Amino acid sequence: MAAISAQLASFKSFSSLLNDKKCSRFRCQIKSFGNQHSNWSVEFLSGKESVHLIRNSSPPISMAASAAGSAVKPAKKVCLFYCAETEVLAKRIAAESDAIELRSINWRTFDDGFPNLFIPNANGIRGQNVAFLASFSSPAVIFEQLSVIYALPKLFISSFTLVLPFFPTGTSERMEDEGDVATAFTLARILSHIPTSRGGPTSLVTFDIHALQERFYFGDTILPCFESGIPLLKNRLQKLPDSDKISIAFPDDGAWKRFHKQLQHFPTIVCNKVRIGDQRIVCIKEGDATGRHVVIVDDLVQSGGTLIECQKVLAASGATKISAYVTHGIFPKSSWQRFEHDNGGQPEKGLTYFWITDSCPHTVKEVKCKRPFEILSLSGSIAAALQV
Repeated sequence: MAAISAQLASFKSFSSLLNDKKCSRFRCQIKSFGNQHSNWSVEFLSGKESVHLIRNSSPPISMAASAAGSAVKPAKKVCLFYCAETEVLAKRIAAESDAIELRSINWRTFDDGFPNLFIPNANGIRGQNVAFLASFSSPAVIFEQLSVIYALPKLFISSFTLVLPFFPTGTSERMEDEGDVATAFTLARILSHIPTSRGGPTSLVTFDIHALQERFYFGDTILPCFESGIPLLKNRLQKLPDSDKISIAFPDDGAWKRFHKQLQHFPTIVCNKVRIGDQRIVCIKEGDATGRHVVIVDDLVQSGGTLIECQKVLAASGATKISAYVTHGIFPKSSWQRFEHDNGGQPEKGLTYFWITDSCPHTVKEVKCKRPFEILSLSGSIAAALQV
């Protein structure tokens, strides 16, 4: 206040020089007044008028900019738990964002083989956003993970997200005879009964679910979020030296219906499987492979028989290179060994690239650094989904 009084005294002596005029004004701005940052105008008027201190209604530009900056939504902090199989992927997800903190679980067993599980520092996740990265690679590991999945929402957490990159059941399920059991529906019902957290129902993040109707198997107590690995493929194709010569081939109508809208900017080829006796013969239904680098796209692969037949037909039809992409490389009994590298542009011999994601951890370990396989990680997509 002493500094302001000194300024006002100075302004008063200056205003005495202006008394001979009918009306003279002098304005200045005081940037601070006490602890308040505001715009102030000091006005000197001639004659008998006194000095007026007038506060402007608009805030300083610096304050307005600060207020605008504070409107930016901060990243949501997430505690990410994982099972032994998904540890590598979990670390990649955490590396994508400082807002994701990894938390471990003690996966032990009793003498009789049943799970003996422990969540360290359970009180430390109260009020936190919690996620669990699961891998249902076999029936043997599903029960112990379900036990943790059911326990986490009960620890007074703010929200719970289950990340299950590959929804495993139903890959070969066809309800053709009375007595067939829909195991995909059973698993969906089990997940639909995950206890609600303080924030509400569980969110389920999964990628390229095999049978599209399976999204309707879940109950109202879970919120499925269906993601796709196709954006990863599109980014990879853009980096190829022959990206202008890419055509997309679908092994059947089902794959075309699922993915063609996401890949509509590429020329497409649709194949068809024809059953003759006990044999399935693949033929080209529409499209031209001549002189093109053809990429076969599907959601998953098991034995790989259909992809190999597609490769042979496309090579015979004039494709210069043939590659493949599947979101889920299951490859039971190491069937990935059936796929050879093309040895520099011999499409009849093998594939230039075979892209898979890291949704199936066991497969990633087996094919790592083995041509023609290349891993496209879901880590960035999962990290983004955890911010929803």
